[in-house]
Amino acid sequence: MFGSIINYLSSLLIPIVCFPLHNYAVSINETVSDSIPPSGWGLGVYNDLVDQIQAAQSIWPMANPGPSTQMAIKNVLNFSPANEMPQKVVSERKWESDSVAMEEVSWSVGYGPRTYAWVLKPVGVSGKLPAILALHDHGGYKFYGKEKIADAFGDLPDALVIHRREYYGGLAMANHLAKKGFLVLIHDTFLWGSRKFPLNNIPEQLIIESLALKKAPEQSAIGIAEYNTIAVEHENLVEKSCRMMGINLAGIIAYEDRVATHYLVSRPDVDSTRIGCIGFSGGGTRSAFLLATCPQVKAAAVVSMMSTYRGMLQSGHNGTWMCFPTGLSRIADYADVAASRAPQPLLVQYNTGDELFTAQGMEAAHQRISQHYRATGNEKAYRGQFYQGPHKFDREMQEAAIKWFKEVFAIK
Repeated sequence: MFGSIINYLSSLLIPIVCFPLHNYAVSINETVSDSIPPSGWGLGVYNDLVDQIQAAQSIWPMANPGPSTQMAIKNVLNFSPANEMPQKVVSERKWESDSVAMEEVSWSVGYGPRTYAWVLKPVGVSGKLPAILALHDHGGYKFYGKEKIADAFGDLPDALVIHRREYYGGLAMANHLAKKGFLVLIHDTFLWGSRKFPLNNIPEQLIIESLALKKAPEQSAIGIAEYNTIAVEHENLVEKSCRMMGINLAGIIAYEDRVATHYLVSRPDVDSTRIGCIGFSGGGTRSAFLLATCPQVKAAAVVSMMSTYRGMLQSGHNGTWMCFPTGLSRIADYADVAASRAPQPLLVQYNTGDELFTAQGMEAAHQRISQHYRATGNEKAYRGQFYQGPHKFDREMQEAAIKWFKEVFAIK
């Protein structure tokens, strides 16, 4: 009887197997192309999904600055396993170079490898200095962290030279800040530099698939570029793992940036009333979330990383998970995060040709942040600067940011 059932089911499958599959494929393609809406959200045939979501629930509501919004943002980030103080701090070594006094320090955040960081300040300057956390970018470049924006010792690998030339006008941004009178801290964060995943901790199949996508050499020949390719794909797995634990990547990074801030506060050569943060691209996201969640930060600069979520969705922005903590869109827009501590001083630098965002999304963010600051009665505490060109933090923008920090912290 069982054999009869199998034969019967097999007879039903024959017409399907004999179906002219090439004609069927053509009809699918024709149907898909005919149904793509003329404009929308970067979701192709699913552009109408956004309309359904907006009809069913509130997304990107206007979240006014203040303690309740700050707490809501911190709850979304949902990660603070300890007291946010660095553990087992060690001063590794000190040296001087090109008018900058440098110190390498390390600490534990309570899990994973030790965090390594560099402290830079002008040579021969004593007393308490205004301090800035210089937050390295994402850039799809995880082999290094702090080295992308600071010079310490040794020659730079060619890949870092190219990275700086493309995005930073060839400058070591952190050293440039130190020469202007600031104490600057640059630390590696989760997934980068001293905090990166060792290659042997990444699933072999993911490595094989990542290298195949790039047509890279065999695993035995993996170098910096190949590691970066693998690490970008690995970030998706890390975010999945975070969500299984009820947390998110953005929350881990914001926590580690707060730990670094508390290290700065603990230093006797830091004026704890004048601590700021600055970051380009993914570092700009870090800067926005750090300002929102850390009262010790008194001013922040967000560079080439500002748009409304609406603008990001319309642009098809496919950036880092750092920018998209689960649940944020139900309580606020990304622009509201940056403005959540208004009227604390905030600088946002936009590039009109930034390939990550639409011009409308950047302008909408600028207007939204301006509205928040107007509502606090201190509109001038926010400064939005628009520059020509692509995704970058070039020399002109860096000089403008330094000038702004000097004004905010009353440095001559």
